[in-house]
Amino acid sequence: MTGLGEAGGGGAAPARPGAKDPGTVRPGGRTARVRAAVLRAAGDALAEHGFDRLDLTDIARRAEVGKTTVYRRWSTAAGLVADLLDAMAEQSVHREGTGSLEGDLRAGARLVVATLNDPRQGPLLRAVIAASTGDPRTARALRRFYETRVEEWAERVRCAVRRGEAPEGTDPHEVVRAVSAPLYHRALISGGPLDDRAADRAAAAALAAARAGVYTRSPTPL
Repeated sequence: MTGLGEAGGGGAAPARPGAKDPGTVRPGGRTARVRAAVLRAAGDALAEHGFDRLDLTDIARRAEVGKTTVYRRWSTAAGLVADLLDAMAEQSVHREGTGSLEGDLRAGARLVVATLNDPRQGPLLRAVIAASTGDPRTARALRRFYETRVEEWAERVRCAVRRGEAPEGTDPHEVVRAVSAPLYHRALISGGPLDDRAADRAAAAALAAARAGVYTRSPTPL
């Protein structure tokens, strides 16, 4: 997926040859406030009307910064979205444990549901996922974002293994992905109910599989 032309209105323009991946270059002399304002405006625009109508000129207006600044810094809509994902990953926080693997998985599942149902975060994530299917840079940034999010909860699974709640050799990342996968399927594909009951069911299924050794690096035969 290419970026939008400077004139706006949905005109596509190819990324400049040799351009670095967005998010890998920080603007010399620019303040964090400017980046935060632009990324906040980009998130608002994505949540409102998706990636296809993302217009860098509109983003500059929303952020109350010069459009030259936005085009020089991010170049394309895809570049801006990739940087937004990197910023979201930067905001990841340590997750406190509940004291049990069951409690941790349920807490993680309910957080996923709350995020997908949030009036801003839900549409934003759907727009970013859609954008990633057509742009390799956005896809790479989305993978980095989700790797960071998964790692937030992976330590809770490692602690559970040390407590003996799951077999030695359990892959913590696979357990965390098993919790969120059915919830994203409901949100993006099936349209099934996305509520605490769905969250608890996803957590219970992942817990049962983990205890049975399904997510060990050498799975235990069932």
